Amino acid sequence: MRTRGLIALTLAAALLTASAGCGGDEPPAAGGAAPGASAPVAEPTGEAPASTEPVDDAAAPQACALVPKADAERLAGTALQEPVVSDRSCTYTGPTSGPTAQVEVFVGDGAKKYLDIERQLGHEIRELAGTADEALLTAETFFLRKGELWVAVRLVRLNDPQENRAPLERLARTVAGRM
Repeated sequence: MRTRGLIALTLAAALLTASAGCGGDEPPAAGGAAPGASAPVAEPTGEAPASTEPVDDAAAPQACALVPKADAERLAGTALQEPVVSDRSCTYTGPTSGPTAQVEVFVGDGAKKYLDIERQLGHEIRELAGTADEALLTAETFFLRKGELWVAVRLVRLNDPQENRAPLERLARTVAGRM
């Protein structure tokens, strides 16, 4: 019985000691770095960073105009809810009752960044000839470039990706005509 008490006391002391080293709620001292900070941040100069290329938001088409709801439903093979629209994207989701389906449309730099990430991850990307200045296709997404404008359309479904290839290619050609 005495051994159990000593073990419990030892464990409690070890736990308190270990938790004390986990950091606290104290803010860092003036001029000191916050825990986990690795390098100092440069002071702002008051100048805006230089843009690598001009962006004309007014000239870019709206994502939902490139892929209207009827086209998104045809691609997904099911009814979809009204789109969630943000600055440069449009997302159609399937009903909560199923089936699982989602169509995402990205316009501009986000579409190009998405393609860059696909390449970095080593995903299979093939060309889609005769569609736009540049047209690429993965198992669930197509990427189009006309001039400086990039568009990406992604289909999320729980099916064999081969079933989606022809519908993605058809929609890519349609979207390219709208760009």
